[in-house]
Amino acid sequence: MNKQTFIDKVRAVLFGTAYGDAIGCPVEKLSYAEIKERYGRVTDMKREWYKKSWAGMNKVRGFGTVTDDTLMTIALMNIYNEQRRHLDAYDMADGMVKEIAFKKTYIPEFEKVDCIIERLFYPEKWIFMRHTLANCEPREGGIGNMINCGAAMYIAPIGIVNALNPLAAYNEAIAFAQGHQASYGLEAAGVLAACVAKAFEENVTIDAIVETAIALAKDGTKAAIADICAAAVELRPYKDDHDKVVAAFHAIIGKYSPMGDDVNRAVGKVGVPSNHYTPSRLFCIEELPLALGYCVLHAGDLKQAVIDGINSGRDTDSIGVMAAAVCGPLQGMSVFTAEEIEMLMTKNKMELFAIADTFAETALELLKAAHQAEMTRYAQLKDSF
Repeated sequence: MNKQTFIDKVRAVLFGTAYGDAIGCPVEKLSYAEIKERYGRVTDMKREWYKKSWAGMNKVRGFGTVTDDTLMTIALMNIYNEQRRHLDAYDMADGMVKEIAFKKTYIPEFEKVDCIIERLFYPEKWIFMRHTLANCEPREGGIGNMINCGAAMYIAPIGIVNALNPLAAYNEAIAFAQGHQASYGLEAAGVLAACVAKAFEENVTIDAIVETAIALAKDGTKAAIADICAAAVELRPYKDDHDKVVAAFHAIIGKYSPMGDDVNRAVGKVGVPSNHYTPSRLFCIEELPLALGYCVLHAGDLKQAVIDGINSGRDTDSIGVMAAAVCGPLQGMSVFTAEEIEMLMTKNKMELFAIADTFAETALELLKAAHQAEMTRYAQLKDSF
């Protein structure tokens, strides 16, 4: 494995996020069987959105277009760049609200400049409603929200500013994201941030990253990751048998997430009680265990993990984002072709290199400050012995 510089790893996390987002979003919410029927197998970003011809559709996807996963990841980077310190729920109430509701940026799916909140799904709009309209205690912002992957999908920057310190990444992600999510939605954010922090370790393996995830994870999230990743190891000899792998992974995750392929909302579901999206110590979001499972299946290979992950169906773009965020530091920018890099930047009108490099400088500043504080504390303790 080639040695990657810190900046190269940061770039790979951001480009990986955009890549996983862009390749997954044209098939989002389709089942594994529906993707096979419509597309055969999606292996690149040059795919049309299956909803493109739907009447009244006012969004575009495909051919490199990114969604809110990438937009909010960059928004979190912007908060760090502005504050130059570690974050908590009060920064969700202040910085993130300003980023999504008052700062205009280019929205690729709308092909226009607007506030990110106009693109967000309801659980992410919750940030504005709870903190600005309801004026809640910031640390209680996530209470009452739909439990989903909305915080985990953009949490990777917290792993970067805590590189090599998974526990610190976990704790900061929980402290920050509790202003947005609760229960196993919050837990997934903490665990994914820890995985990204661990991924910055030199010569680390995906198996070691998963061991860290399991060590830190709680309740259903811990069990789901352990079960999926154990199955992934056993399935490595059959990794090209996609039907077998998807069937095995979905059977396992079904114990922790009851929705299955029924991920769309319809009038017939209104008023019908279910366990979907509700707080639970026994459940887990689907996206994180599945993403880690595909990372393990392919021994940390970003492209293979993302492609298998997004072809498995359901919340495809977020599965792709999470798999890429974890594998990006393992492989660096060399995994992406020049055409893919150009497509992502041109289609989305984003200077991704500049965004990544600016954030890398901020992250290094925070990491150096943390190191210096630790050395000072150690010296003081040593003198007191």
